[in-house]
Amino acid sequence: MVLAEAGQAASHLRTIQRLYAAFERCDGEAMQALYAPQATFDDPVFSLHGAHEIGGMWRMLTRSARKRSREVWTLRAGDFHVEGHRGRAHWEVQYLYGTADRPVHNVVDSTFEFTESGLILSHVDAFDFRAWARQALGLPGQLFGGLPPMQRFVRRQAADKLARFLANHL
Repeated sequence: MVLAEAGQAASHLRTIQRLYAAFERCDGEAMQALYAPQATFDDPVFSLHGAHEIGGMWRMLTRSARKRSREVWTLRAGDFHVEGHRGRAHWEVQYLYGTADRPVHNVVDSTFEFTESGLILSHVDAFDFRAWARQALGLPGQLFGGLPPMQRFVRRQAADKLARFLANHL
């Protein structure tokens, strides 16, 4: 029993490592392959259901990073920890955002739940939305980034952008 649990923990740890290695090289397709079909993803900007939506988000974000942020793109991920079917990671990313190419440095803490087979069942990213909005949105983010209407606006814009991406990039 203990050996089986240790084996599962090692499998889950490898899944986290593969996720961030794929993210670092901007490979959204490889990231999508690590999610269970019924997976969920939540962060201050997205609430997604299913590997198709989650993978679409990663493909959209990594495609943008390859096109627009190549010169500044960096991802540092670590502090990986797995216990049973749960895991966590800490990561920081630098990229350019929006049509104004504003530099963003986002600090994120992730939590995961895994299936028996080692796929990601649940992924939750936590970051300071207000700090992100100040960097990504300029003056509107500085003035209104801490207010719920701004977060709802950003979530709606992100959902619309993802829907258009998924419609055009099956």
